[in-house]
Amino acid sequence: MFTQEIEKFIRTKSYPKFSPKAVFFDMDGVLFDSMKHHATAWVKALHNKNLPFTEYEAYMNEGRTGASTIDEIFIKEHGRTATEEEKNDIYQLKSSLFEACGKTEQIPFVYDLLKKVKAEGLQIFVVTGSGQRTLLHSLEENFPGIFSKDKMVTAFDVKYGKPHPEPYLIALKKSGVQPWEAIVIENAPLGVESAHAAGLFTIGVNTGPLKPSALINSGASMVFNDMKELHANWDNIVSSK
Repeated sequence: MFTQEIEKFIRTKSYPKFSPKAVFFDMDGVLFDSMKHHATAWVKALHNKNLPFTEYEAYMNEGRTGASTIDEIFIKEHGRTATEEEKNDIYQLKSSLFEACGKTEQIPFVYDLLKKVKAEGLQIFVVTGSGQRTLLHSLEENFPGIFSKDKMVTAFDVKYGKPHPEPYLIALKKSGVQPWEAIVIENAPLGVESAHAAGLFTIGVNTGPLKPSALINSGASMVFNDMKELHANWDNIVSSK
């Protein structure tokens, strides 16, 4: 069913085959329905500092580290990057506003997909721009037995972060698989761009307000309307190899 997209990926990258051995999951908007809270927190924190920012821009910038997001805004508004003090001040405020939004729920059907992937014997990684200290605890609480500390790439592991390919290149190195042996699941244009630049087969899941074209134009090989649709088609994707 998805043979055409996979053959195009192999041909474009000049890879010998497509043989999934690992799946790299983004976190916010893929595992957790948290982007609406992140968007609200970013808008409030930046408006508090008289910096214009919209929720749509938050979705378009999703995947960047907090420091990179703040620098992008400062360059646009002030023609310079933010100082470390400014970054820390804004990010601490954003974090407190995010926590005040309350507990975030799982993306529907993602746990079912994770269990399916695990049962198939594929490695499972989380690749996120988040720097939450309680990240592993949150993942274990919501998805028991799925994730482990050695199979994570976070803001603490990278210098550049998404949309640079670095996060997914680190995941490749940690997993020990070849580029044609990995699948990435992303919901954000910058995350898709990062995975695409790393040479990986990237599936976009549009869990936010963006148009599917935003993910396709960033390099997604295929786009699904939600996680339920991806879960329903998963077997067809991995069997198309």
